[in-house]
Amino acid sequence: MKGGEELTLRLEERAEKLERLKEILQEDERILIAFSGGLDSSFLAMVAAEVLGDGALLVTLDSEAIPRRELLEAEKIARSLGLRHRIVGSRILESEDIAKNPPDRCAFCKKEDARVLKRIAKEEGIGRVADGVNLSDYADFRPGIRSSDEEGLIHPLAEAGLTKPDIRTLAKEMGHPFWDKPSMACLASRIPYGERITPEKLRMVEEAEEFLMGRGFRTVRVRVSGRSARIEVEKTDLEKILGMREEVAKELRRIGFSYVSLDLEGYRTGSSNEVL
Repeated sequence: MKGGEELTLRLEERAEKLERLKEILQEDERILIAFSGGLDSSFLAMVAAEVLGDGALLVTLDSEAIPRRELLEAEKIARSLGLRHRIVGSRILESEDIAKNPPDRCAFCKKEDARVLKRIAKEEGIGRVADGVNLSDYADFRPGIRSSDEEGLIHPLAEAGLTKPDIRTLAKEMGHPFWDKPSMACLASRIPYGERITPEKLRMVEEAEEFLMGRGFRTVRVRVSGRSARIEVEKTDLEKILGMREEVAKELRRIGFSYVSLDLEGYRTGSSNEVL
């Protein structure tokens, strides 16, 4: 098959997946979307706004593990889509199953999230609760997906056959500015399994990552172990951050870290799962 034919086939496949997504969303007049403001939930909300209008309700769960930057971004995107948006407080660290940070922590967290979302949906008279899980998510260790399934949440993006690259490409083609938004997992994912999650550790991670993003690093993770910080940036940014090592070390020590290191392998999704 020639290059032009392959491109045409990919375009047709993405268009078919998009139409399938619209069909799934139109199966009911109303839907509640678990909305983080990330690429996946934003794309889902964008399509829901097109096919359901006011029938789509976005709900963002605001916990200790959600960066303030991401919360503000979620509000901004929801306004741009013209959809109703509710922000609901959630204190996840009150659950010992979550705070003690076992490898299946996300399963407990997603189960708690699902119960809150289902309660809101019931109050609003909405029968379906959806999240932004896509096909690519199944390639990583995601125990939270199982909990969401058990609680009856649906995954329209995955059901439509959409992968992360599909979503990013479609969002770009449709002219939405969030198409190149970097992936962002909750702050709890920066703490190694088995090490207790505390508000202080989450604060330190958020401050450190906010500092680095303010210095021009779009994709950054500050992994924590005790008082040690291990920084991950894109491989193309390794030289840049090494040139700022004194400034970075000084600021992270001010935040509360005793030791600061740089991961020479660079940023990679789910690096915390490499020990499993």
